[in-house]
Amino acid sequence: MQQGKNNKIWLVVKLLFYIYVGAGLIAFLVQDLLIFHPTRLPPNHKFVFSEPFTELNIKVSEGRNVNIIKFSSSMPAKGLVLFFHGNMRNIERYAGYATLLTKRHYDIWMIDYPGFGKSTGKATEQNMYADAVMLYNMAGKTFAPIDIIIYGKSLGTGVASYLSAQRRCKNLILETPYYSMKDLARHYLLLYPTNLLIKYSFPTNEHLKLTPAPVTIFHGTEDEVIPYKQSIKLAAENPSVELVTIENGKHNNLSQFPLFAKKLDSALRIQ
Repeated sequence: MQQGKNNKIWLVVKLLFYIYVGAGLIAFLVQDLLIFHPTRLPPNHKFVFSEPFTELNIKVSEGRNVNIIKFSSSMPAKGLVLFFHGNMRNIERYAGYATLLTKRHYDIWMIDYPGFGKSTGKATEQNMYADAVMLYNMAGKTFAPIDIIIYGKSLGTGVASYLSAQRRCKNLILETPYYSMKDLARHYLLLYPTNLLIKYSFPTNEHLKLTPAPVTIFHGTEDEVIPYKQSIKLAAENPSVELVTIENGKHNNLSQFPLFAKKLDSALRIQ
């Protein structure tokens, strides 16, 4: 009888092991689908936005184009915001940020990652970094570094923080950032070695250590996608960071809070 009981326990252990390994393998194989949620657009798609804009489509290599939307302030611009959006759809989803910033008299340039919107190619970490540097270099032909603000939202915080570590800017604004992609994955995959399992790094924490510009972080305490504690860790390690805590704020509603508007105004005025 004891032998039969031991056999059952051993079968359960093996079953749990196979489930663990199988789930980990699935997570490894489909991680691109878990991280990136693009909506592709045909080349002839006509954008309709409430703010004045111009569109650029730049070929960066064979089979890879980058789509850029430049929104213009109706008043003489105080500066330029380079905006790196989240992991959903394409620029159309984030166009509300254009109004948020142009009404504060800033121009704003948005870029779609490879495979998002009209941008083509594969959304690798290095491709996203390279496109960010290209966008900055374009901006540098018209704007001085003291007039350039780098802004990252969600997924884009890893790209924005990389750029701020590589190029000079007036300041860096991060909305709902993660400490690193591997650290964020650990929140969802508690029992797995995410350093081995996740191929994307996006080490925001490391980029901030190399960023000379002032940094403002916005994060809600009820963020259901990227836990608030990710920003607490970033702020704890970087004295130059101002962490703006939005009580009861979630992942996509921070702009509805008066504190967000007040602190955004302050961040844009940083000298």
